[in-house]
Amino acid sequence: MASRVAFRPEALLCFSPAGTKRSAGSPRVSMASTVGSSTKVDLPKKPFMPPREVHVQVTHSMPPQKIEIFKSLEDWAENNILVHLKPVEKCWQPQDFLPDPSSEGFHEEIKELRERSKEIPDDYYVCLVGDMITEEALPTYQTMLNTLDGVRDETGASLTSWAIWTRAWTAEENRHGDLLNKYLYLSGRVDMRQIEKTIQYLIGSGMDPRTENSPYLGFIYTSFQERATFISHGNTARHAKEHGDLKLAQICGIIASDEKRHETAYTKIVEKLFEIDPDGTVLAFADMMKKKISMPAHLMYDGQDDNLFEHFSAVAQRLGVYTAKDYADILEFLVNRWKVGEITGLSGEGKRAQDFVCTLAPRIRRLEERAQGRAKQAPRRPFSWIYGREVQL
Repeated sequence: MASRVAFRPEALLCFSPAGTKRSAGSPRVSMASTVGSSTKVDLPKKPFMPPREVHVQVTHSMPPQKIEIFKSLEDWAENNILVHLKPVEKCWQPQDFLPDPSSEGFHEEIKELRERSKEIPDDYYVCLVGDMITEEALPTYQTMLNTLDGVRDETGASLTSWAIWTRAWTAEENRHGDLLNKYLYLSGRVDMRQIEKTIQYLIGSGMDPRTENSPYLGFIYTSFQERATFISHGNTARHAKEHGDLKLAQICGIIASDEKRHETAYTKIVEKLFEIDPDGTVLAFADMMKKKISMPAHLMYDGQDDNLFEHFSAVAQRLGVYTAKDYADILEFLVNRWKVGEITGLSGEGKRAQDFVCTLAPRIRRLEERAQGRAKQAPRRPFSWIYGREVQL
């Protein structure tokens, strides 16, 4: 990966680290090295875990002097990052967009919601459910942020700027899953028990973003991921509007606006790191992109489909909800946002990393174009989320 783009265009949609494709019915957990070895270690699958593959995990890769950088940025974070949070009293809440259970017209509102939902096709619901499940695995994401050295919440109620951000960001994000979950429940179009099982499996499985407890890698990852969710929710809003459900379009749009605001905060952190430590930051950026950005729900499982995330991602790609082109566009956006191509004074290794990230997006697009040229009619797959009905991948 150091000198070439070694991933399949279709893998860009799943954003799973290289070598992580699961085979249906696999009873093992395979682990692949992160240091270039192609060997895997097969471990017995524990009875409470879904079939999955996780790389050998590198931990605490950041030297102590780098941790000091984040401690020195406490005041900066208070003045520049916490400002992107909204006071609770000024935030929207899920109930603002849902039928009011105390209203005399509650049942009529639900009836209208269910009538609107009938006009929306199953493949849209697969994408919306996948997005909702991703949002509902929020405990995993707060846990991940609290693995990062130098910025974690050491006590659970720490008053450092970094800890305040993590808790308040989590609190804002928590509304997203709550709102989508309730709306989908009221629609009557989805199998809530299967969805709830998927959420439980996903939170229990965690995630493997390969950020190595490093806030350099962690904040690059979150910058990318927040923009990805902004795009995905924005596209589901557009599709809902096209299908005539303006209320659902409003819901997806308001969630997208939150993701955009959070993206702004995380990209500002990385921008500051480029200012303070350009060499270390560009190396981290290249490292994260060589690994590929594994989206938070890449270990998704419903108790039936061992390749559920890949199948969900294929539907999202086909509908244009989130695509390989979006992946390349996000990378290009971040390269431009952080002015990576304009950085001077880098070490030899830093210059090579700079060249890698600055030329990667066009290479991804070329791979995607070739794959589209070879693409065949995709098969149809059943999704337990919609009562086993089949959807074209």
